[in-house]
Amino acid sequence: MKYLSLDSKIFTQNRARFIKKMKPNSIAIFPANPILPENSDAQYHLKQNSDIIWLSGIVQEKTMVILYPDNLDKTYKEVLVILRPNETLVKWEGHKLSKEQATQISGIKTVIYLDQLDALLHSWIHHAETIYLDSNENDRTDLSLPRMDLLYVKEIMKNYPLHKYDRAALIMKELRAIKTKEEIVVMQEAVNITLKAFLRVCKFIKPGVYEHEIEAEVTHEFLRNRATRHAYGCIIASGDNARILHYVDNNQACKNGDLILMDFGAEYGNYCADMTRTIPVNGKFTKRQKEIYDACLNVHNYAKKLLKPGITWLEITAKAEDEMNKQLLAIGLLTKEEIKNQDPANKACRKYFYHGLGHHLGIDVHDIGTRNTPIKEGMVFTIEPGIYVEKENIGIRIENNLWVTKTGCTDLFKNFPITTEEIENAMKK
Repeated sequence: MKYLSLDSKIFTQNRARFIKKMKPNSIAIFPANPILPENSDAQYHLKQNSDIIWLSGIVQEKTMVILYPDNLDKTYKEVLVILRPNETLVKWEGHKLSKEQATQISGIKTVIYLDQLDALLHSWIHHAETIYLDSNENDRTDLSLPRMDLLYVKEIMKNYPLHKYDRAALIMKELRAIKTKEEIVVMQEAVNITLKAFLRVCKFIKPGVYEHEIEAEVTHEFLRNRATRHAYGCIIASGDNARILHYVDNNQACKNGDLILMDFGAEYGNYCADMTRTIPVNGKFTKRQKEIYDACLNVHNYAKKLLKPGITWLEITAKAEDEMNKQLLAIGLLTKEEIKNQDPANKACRKYFYHGLGHHLGIDVHDIGTRNTPIKEGMVFTIEPGIYVEKENIGIRIENNLWVTKTGCTDLFKNFPITTEEIENAMKK
C-alpha cells in the first residue's frame, strides 16, 4: 500500500458496531473478493471486498473476517484469516502480511491462516444458531452478470441447510452509511489530495493541450501524495464531450473558448473523494458560460443548505429540481409555460439536468445507503447538479462532498475554488 498506516481504531470501532447489531449466538462470515482472470494468464487488479476493508483495513488477497461474539472459546470471537506466507509466494509476488502485521493494521488479535480455516469454521458453525452471510447488495449492482459473491453463500447454505440465515448487507447498509470521525479524517485526506491535483491542472490547462495530458497530471499528483489510485474512471471532458456523463475517452484537444468538465477523485486509505469542476480552457469564462455556471452553482448551494438530519435524499432532490427550474428560467433555457405544464414525475429541468443530484460516498464511490429514509448525522453525500445544453455545446457540473452534522453539514471541499472568480484566479496563479 502507498498510503500511510491508518489508526486501527477505525476498524475496531466498526466491528464493535456490527457485533452490536448481531442476533444472540450468531456468526458472521465475510469472504474475500475473488481474483478474476483477464486475457491469457493475466489477472484484473484486485479490489478488496469493501466490507472486509471496513471491518479490518486489510487489502491483501484471500483475506476473510469472521465474527462470533458468543463463541464459547473466547479466543475466536473475532478472527482474521490471511494467506500463509511462503518463500515461493514472496519471490513471485513480494511481501505478504505476517500475523503480527495483520493485527497491527486491523486490531484483531486472533489471526489464522487460510489453510487452517475449514476445520475451525466447521466447529464454530455447529455451535451457532444463525449465520450472517455477506453479499454485494448495492442498489447499482449489475445483476446480468454471474454473482461471484453468491458462490460462497450457496456453498455454506448447502453444507449447513438447517441453520437460520441472515443478510449481513442489511446491517452494513445502515452502519457503513454513517461515518465515524476517524473515517472522516481519512476521507479528508483523499479530498486534500484531490485539491492538490485540481490546482496542479489549473496551472497546466491551456488551449491545445489534450484531455489525456490533463489526466496524466492528475495521476502524477495522486501518486506523489500516496493515493492508492483514482477512486473511479477519470473524466476529462472538453467542449461538447462534457454532455457525456461517463466520458472516459480523454483523447481530444482542448480548444480556446471551450469549457472543460473534470470529474475525478483520489482514493486514499481505501476511502474515496469525488469532485467535479468545470473550468474555461483559456482561463476566462465568457458572459454566457458564467451565467450557466452560476445557475448550476446556485442549485448546488441551495441543495447544500437542505442537507441535514431528518430529511430524505428524495425530498432534497425534489426541492433541488424546483430550484433548478427557477434557475433555468432565469437564464432563458426554460419558459414559464414549460414549467407550468411539466410532468411532476419528470420535471421540466430534466431536459438539461438528466442525472441524480448525488449519492452516498465512502469506501465505495457509490457507497451503500438508502435514499428514501431520513438522513442521519455522520452520513456523507456528494451534491452534483449539472446543466447540459446541446445547442450551445456546454456541459457544466459542480460536485462537493458533504458530511452531515447535527444541524446541517460540513463541506469537505470548503477550501476548494468553486466560484467563477476563484477558478479564474486559480488558473492565473
